[in-house]
Amino acid sequence: MASTEASARDSNFLRQFRDLNTREFKRITANQFMDVWNHYDTDGNGFIEGSELDRFLYELVTSVNTSDLGPEVVSQTALQDAKQLILCAFDENKDGRIDISELAQILPMEENFLLLFRRDHPLESSVEFMKVWREYDTDHSGYIEADELKMFLHDLLKQVKKDAEVTDEQLITYADTMLQLFDRNKDGKLQLSEMAKLLPVKENFLMRPIFKSSPGAKQLTKDDITRVFNLYDRDNNKWIENEELHGFLKDLMELIQEDYDAEDIEESKRVLLQQCDLNRDGRIDKDELSMVLITFARASRVEDSGAEAAATAK
Repeated sequence: MASTEASARDSNFLRQFRDLNTREFKRITANQFMDVWNHYDTDGNGFIEGSELDRFLYELVTSVNTSDLGPEVVSQTALQDAKQLILCAFDENKDGRIDISELAQILPMEENFLLLFRRDHPLESSVEFMKVWREYDTDHSGYIEADELKMFLHDLLKQVKKDAEVTDEQLITYADTMLQLFDRNKDGKLQLSEMAKLLPVKENFLMRPIFKSSPGAKQLTKDDITRVFNLYDRDNNKWIENEELHGFLKDLMELIQEDYDAEDIEESKRVLLQQCDLNRDGRIDKDELSMVLITFARASRVEDSGAEAAATAK
């Protein structure tokens, strides 16, 4: 009976990671980070949000106490203030929830593992992402498998911090943890959409408001189209081809569906070239891209207008 009461008093999950003397968080390992993430992301959707976020923040604030003293320890007003402060400091994309990389900035982790979550130098565009994808998908399977992920993480750590010492055992642990964190369908490998969460780009240009504005708003101009074309024509040869085309299709795919893989990209490429590659040379020039973007912008505006009308009707 006594042990049960003691357990009830000490149910705060984060308290075990506090130093008993200083009350500061100790550096946690990759495995411990995984335990924390799974403990609070109870629905497994890749975010700590809603009641999960309230519970995490409450335990974050109250974990400085040596035991649980009841809900009166932190008032609802103080909890809401703490929530706003933490979200303001760590919710980088301002969506009101905590994702994996944001949690990594809140908890003090071992140095090498923390480097994997750094967002200081994201890739310039999805064209660079596709080049990285091709480099590490060494067997051209359309997936980044465990050994390929291990090599990617090794090179990433060396690139971010050249003097970082990483043992083979650590790399195995890191790769396994990354698979657990980002492999949403649990098939033991990363598809394109899963790898995109691990290796972000600065911006998906196609998410800009000009592609989503209402039918009466400003239409796409030649300058808009030129900016988009130059974003993907990285070698300035006046064509969007190879990784450039795949990067464009990746950005386009992200607007259509959350989960996608290499086969989806190839199917989109086939449809795009069939409908828009007027001279059938397997690549896209500026005029052909203009046709794609105008069609996409019109479709987005119609969809948004329909959603707005439905919302008004309610």
